[in-house]
Amino acid sequence: MIKVLIVDDSALVRQLLTKMLDGAAGIKVVGTAPDPYVAREKIKLLKPDVLTLDIEMPRMDGVTFLGNLMRLHPMPVIMISTLTEKGADITLQALELGAIDFVSKPKLDLSNQIDDYSREIIDKVRAAAVAKVRPLTRKPSKSQTLGTGSEKLTADAVLSRTTSKKHFRTTDRIIGIGASTGGTEAIKDVLRMLSPDMPGIVISQHIPEAFSGPFAARVNNESALTVMEAKNGQQIVPGHAYIAPGNRHLCVERSGARYICRLNDGPLVNRHKPSVDVMFRSLAQNAGQNAIGLMLTGMGADGAEGIGEMKAAGAVTIAQDEKSSVVWGMPGESVKRGYIDEVLPLLKIAQRLTDLS
Repeated sequence: MIKVLIVDDSALVRQLLTKMLDGAAGIKVVGTAPDPYVAREKIKLLKPDVLTLDIEMPRMDGVTFLGNLMRLHPMPVIMISTLTEKGADITLQALELGAIDFVSKPKLDLSNQIDDYSREIIDKVRAAAVAKVRPLTRKPSKSQTLGTGSEKLTADAVLSRTTSKKHFRTTDRIIGIGASTGGTEAIKDVLRMLSPDMPGIVISQHIPEAFSGPFAARVNNESALTVMEAKNGQQIVPGHAYIAPGNRHLCVERSGARYICRLNDGPLVNRHKPSVDVMFRSLAQNAGQNAIGLMLTGMGADGAEGIGEMKAAGAVTIAQDEKSSVVWGMPGESVKRGYIDEVLPLLKIAQRLTDLS
C-alpha cells in the first residue's frame, strides 16, 4: 500500500486529491496538511511513501520546504503546480531540488476532465513510490504536454509507418533524445557536458505547453550548446539543441542535405504530445543510420517502438541505465524489447555521444 500525505493550503484541493487517490487500488491517503509546518510533524508521525506538495502556501512556500526536506529527509515528492510561465519557472526549480514530477493544480470545476486528471495523478503517485530519490547535494542553478487522453494512440496517428529511405552515411549526424519523469534534470546533465561542435540535437520531453520555453531557456544558460524551443520549419544545425514545444509533436524532415524541424498538431500518441515515438519514427525515416537515439529516464513506454524503428534503420541506440534513472520505464521497456545497443549510466552518456559524433 502506497501511503500518501497531501500538503496544500486549500481545504477543497485537499479534499479533491484525497477522494481521487483513496479511490485507487493500492493507494491510501494517510493524512493532509495545510502548510509545511504541519506537514513536517505529520511526516514524522505517519511516515508517508509519497508527498504531494503545493507550491504557493502561507508561512513557507513549497519550494523552500522541498529544499529543506531533500537535505534532511529525502523522499518522493510530486509538486502541485499552476500551468503558467511563473509556475513553470518555480516548478523547474523544484525538479532541480529533487521533486520526482509535477501535476497541474486541480481546478474545482473538473467535471468534464475528472477521470483524466485522476488517472494522471494516480499514475504519477505510483511511479513516485518506486522512483529513485536524489538527495539534495548541490545548490540549484540560477537561471510528460503531459498526456491525459483516455484513448491510447500509436505514432501511426501522426506519422505513417513507411520503409526508411536509404541515407548514405555522411558527416551529417543528428541526435534524438526522449525523456519523461526525471527527464528535465537528465537532459540538462547530458547537454551541459557536450561541446558546441556537436551535431544537431532534437529532444522530446513530456512537458506542458507553458513549461517548454522556460525549460529550454534554463538549459541554454547551463550548456555550451545553443538550446531553444523548436520552431516549425527551423533548420537543425550543429551546436544547437531543439526542444519540442509542449502540445506539439516534433518531427525531423530531410531537405537535401539539411534537417528541418516540423511541428505537428496531431492527436496525443501514447497519451502524450509531444510523443517520443513520433520523433524517433521521423528520425528513422529521414536520418536512418546517420542518427543516434537516446532514451532517458521516464514513466511508461513512449518511444520504445520508435527507437526500435531507429535501430532497424541503422541508427545507434542508447538507453540510460536503471541505477541512474529516476524511473526506468521508457528506457527499461526499450531494453526489454531488444532495441538498445548500449545501456549507460547518465554521467557517461555525453562522452559516448561525443565519441559517436
